[in-house]
Amino acid sequence: MVEVIETTSNRSKGAGQLMIRIFLIAFAAGCASALMFASIISGALISVLLFCLAPLPLMVAAIGWGPLSAMIGGVGAATVLFAVFGLPYSAAYAITVALPSCWLGHLALLGRPIASASLGNGTTGPDLEWYPVGRLLLWTAGFAAVTSFAALLTLGTDAGGITDSLRRFLLRMLGPENTALGSETEKWIDLLIASAPPAAAAAAMMRLTLNLWLSGKITATSGRLQRPWPDLKGAALPPMTLVALCVAIALCFSGGLTAFLGKIVASALMVAFALTGFAVLHTLTLALKARAFWLGSTYAIVVLFGWPMLAVALLGLADALFGFRERYLRSRPPPLPVR
Repeated sequence: MVEVIETTSNRSKGAGQLMIRIFLIAFAAGCASALMFASIISGALISVLLFCLAPLPLMVAAIGWGPLSAMIGGVGAATVLFAVFGLPYSAAYAITVALPSCWLGHLALLGRPIASASLGNGTTGPDLEWYPVGRLLLWTAGFAAVTSFAALLTLGTDAGGITDSLRRFLLRMLGPENTALGSETEKWIDLLIASAPPAAAAAAMMRLTLNLWLSGKITATSGRLQRPWPDLKGAALPPMTLVALCVAIALCFSGGLTAFLGKIVASALMVAFALTGFAVLHTLTLALKARAFWLGSTYAIVVLFGWPMLAVALLGLADALFGFRERYLRSRPPPLPVR
């Protein structure tokens, strides 16, 4: 009886220590994320980088210590931002940072048993199938589209109001000395207005994906990653993603708010296909001796010029249609047996 009481007491003490640890991690992650998000007010150049990395502390907490830790930190950070800056700033943080960080961290740790596997000590345990990377990309694209469209709605409730707000913003950036605009400048402004929503969605998609990858690397390096590192070369979007992209492209020609929504969704999905395009490149270059050079050159060209990412996205689309990776892996000779 005494042993049972002691065991129960030790378990209660261990659970209490675990909750204290989770709250401490949540407090630290929430404070860091809120400060990084609020740093954009300073206007300093470094604040742009900090603002883009605001989801990182919460994602590290979610993947390393569980989604509960990230949720507590996100709620605390949103509450502090509400008290200091007001409701709009707090709502923007909750929608663009806290919610995606908690949910993507939760999905990254999802796994289901598919078979029994040997644990190496004479016992067997379930072999887990982890949440696919392609579906994580699709969720990330969804969050990028929703947050970008919500940001547009803060500028106006219809297409005309949003366009006028963007035009006033660009004219304010040009300065009062450029109020008399020529036809060439007007064309450039119209082009910038048309490209602003899809560019914002693409930037949000890249921002969330980069933070998710960095959080996984940080937790893996610290030994807190509670799942095996995924094979990113095999990342593939669900088949219906291609249908959703076609629908979004069709909506781009409809006009009004629907056209804005179509551009945003199409842009986010194209970035997702570009990321799978990079996975295709990593697979198709497996046999190259100068593989690191070619991959590094490709990444450098995409970062420097930007527009070659469209070609990588088309490669991802072609792989979704024709299965380049599957054909290439089938055609490769089997590995030699190890003696």
